[in-house]
Amino acid sequence: MPDDDHRSAGLHGAETDATYDRAGFGAAVPRGSRPALVVVDLTRGFTEPGFASGSDLTREVTAAAVLTTTARQHAVPVIYTAISYTPAEADGDSCAWLRKAPGMRALREGSDEIALDPRLEQQACDHLVLKKGASAFHGTSLAALLTGLGTDTLLVCGATTSGCVRATAVDAVQSGFNTLVVREACGDRARGPHDAALFDLQAKYADVIGLYDALAYLDRLPRLSTAASLA
Repeated sequence: MPDDDHRSAGLHGAETDATYDRAGFGAAVPRGSRPALVVVDLTRGFTEPGFASGSDLTREVTAAAVLTTTARQHAVPVIYTAISYTPAEADGDSCAWLRKAPGMRALREGSDEIALDPRLEQQACDHLVLKKGASAFHGTSLAALLTGLGTDTLLVCGATTSGCVRATAVDAVQSGFNTLVVREACGDRARGPHDAALFDLQAKYADVIGLYDALAYLDRLPRLSTAASLA
């Protein structure tokens, strides 16, 4: 069942809820038997406040680490994403997004900013998708990877909620995947954009669920070996 805590974010009242309900938004998303976990951009440039583009996402990284550990126990694929620009892309004018958000030019290949947060403890069995835009699907092989893995449901978490997480979740639905966004494992630079993004995702694209709901879903899956899950 969908998690209804999004209604307590203080973004709206009963009139807004009634409007969305009348429009037919907010139906529950099916939970399939072949999920994958996409951890969006929990790289040091976003999770550490010492970087200009970052903030303290300790709680969100901790929640994501619990998710990844549980996913691996059930042979559920874990896919990390990171934004990475070549020097030519970062210093040039070929990327329209960098004209709007020039601070992202620091996310260049080989830099500390694009390294995955070490608290996630990436394993050899995990996948990594490098991207140039907000969505993990745009210009990448993610959709093909998920299709090859037989994925029917996508768990999404990461940073930032209002940016790359939202874009990835929207494209996940448009790519044909049932989509679940894990609230406690999503972080942003400010509470307002975070809450607004979660409200919109719950209404139109995904189930926004709590961490324990996500773990319970994973624990209901059969414990298969990695080899068997990919057969």
